Amino acid sequence: MRGRTVAAVPRRWQERGAAIGAGPGRGASMAEQEPATGCPGDKQQLPDFTWEVRANDRSYHRQARKKFAFCLSKRKYSGNAIRTAKYNLLTFLPLNLYEQFHRMANVYFVFVILLQTFPEISTLPWYTLLFPLSCLLLIRGLRDLVDDIGRHRSDRSINNRPCEILAGRRFRWQKWRDICVGDIVRLHKDSVVPADLLLLCSSEPSSLCYVETADIDGETNLKFRQALLVTHQELDSEESMAAFDGRVTCEEPNSRLHSFTGRLRWRGRSHGLDGERLLLRGCRLRNTRLCYGLVLYAGLDSKIMRNSGKIKRKKTKLDQLMDRLVVVIFLVLLLTSLGLAVASGFWARTFQEKHSYLAALYEHTSPAQQAFLNFWGFTILLSIIIPMSMYITLEFIYLVNSCFINWDLEMYHGAKDIPAEARSTSLSDQLGQVEFLFSDKTGTLTQNIMSFKKCCINGTIYGNLGWACGAQMSLELALSVRKINPQTPEVYAHKIDREVRFALFE
Repeated sequence: MRGRTVAAVPRRWQERGAAIGAGPGRGASMAEQEPATGCPGDKQQLPDFTWEVRANDRSYHRQARKKFAFCLSKRKYSGNAIRTAKYNLLTFLPLNLYEQFHRMANVYFVFVILLQTFPEISTLPWYTLLFPLSCLLLIRGLRDLVDDIGRHRSDRSINNRPCEILAGRRFRWQKWRDICVGDIVRLHKDSVVPADLLLLCSSEPSSLCYVETADIDGETNLKFRQALLVTHQELDSEESMAAFDGRVTCEEPNSRLHSFTGRLRWRGRSHGLDGERLLLRGCRLRNTRLCYGLVLYAGLDSKIMRNSGKIKRKKTKLDQLMDRLVVVIFLVLLLTSLGLAVASGFWARTFQEKHSYLAALYEHTSPAQQAFLNFWGFTILLSIIIPMSMYITLEFIYLVNSCFINWDLEMYHGAKDIPAEARSTSLSDQLGQVEFLFSDKTGTLTQNIMSFKKCCINGTIYGNLGWACGAQMSLELALSVRKINPQTPEVYAHKIDREVRFALFE
């Protein structure tokens, strides 16, 4: 399966461990990394771990359950399939309406429609306002549906990625969603880690493994992981992998990416585990032909998914501002209607006193009652102060602008054939709120590409002759400074030499 070269960790790792003062797994030899907790007389106090993983034992993990509410229980170990979408066929309509009526404008429009249902104060049939409100809710619902369909597609693409899982005595190609806690997975070079794995062995000497964590922390530099000496020596074939029955007890699933504590119990001995033995979901395997890992946390229990959190209802700053404006405008509307209603009550009383011959028309109503009805009537008449057509227009603008982003040829990256993709139809609204842009380094916004220009080998300059003449003049100037004035500090000459060396690259 791989070359069995059992050796100490390379010298560069020993020097690194000695400089940093790292513990087990960070620079000592593999023999020194093994803890002494396997000795029968060891009195060390060990923490109590409640998460137990048994290698190659799916039945145990499927039967294990835990309580989560009252007398209800659910599976303790989740599958590896993930779900980041907000809705499904049953929950889309109620949840979407619930979210839409958190917008104050929609609540205001429903309030006006309810007022129109009373004939005494109605100015228009109530269903004439219900139609534009339905259009507004429908357009917003379509936007949310388009966004959620994109999430479903992304989830389906991730869950259907291929990987090799040990089934019986052979590794078979299956999908990520088929992975269970306790399975042994084989990874190839440049493949993505499908779940949080305990590194068992690799094809590299001393079972070193190099991973890239760019999708987790944005760092492109490679980090090394190393398996335990006992698994590196013993698990050297598919038969030994199938016979592996070790048990890992470790901490419960959590969101701490850079810490891990656990123990491996196998063949009557206990071996300490830390973060240097763990391959996190989302990492990419680099410079390592093969590696094997035991699944500890799968799916939503993995550390990267624990950090993603639950999907919450998001409101942009513009939406929050519009909600506040709607409340203020509605209060102004009520005050205006109240003033008009009071004035109409005084006018009705004066009118009845001057025209007493019309008293038969007002015997069932008083000026106060007329003022109360006029208050709601004025509220309906002035309700157009918040136009529904403006909200419908904004929904269309958000939807069309997201399409324009996808169709923009100036944002198309031809080298990798990647177009711009607006994963949210309200992206234009969110981009319009950006005020500041911070960057930790120039490589975040630009490309750190060094183009080879010239080199000097054994006194011979290879490259553009024009550049060679300039370099020769700079060197001659540096030498002349040393010859003419021996007392001149060497700093100036060193500066010229340094500029000549830096001119080798652009």
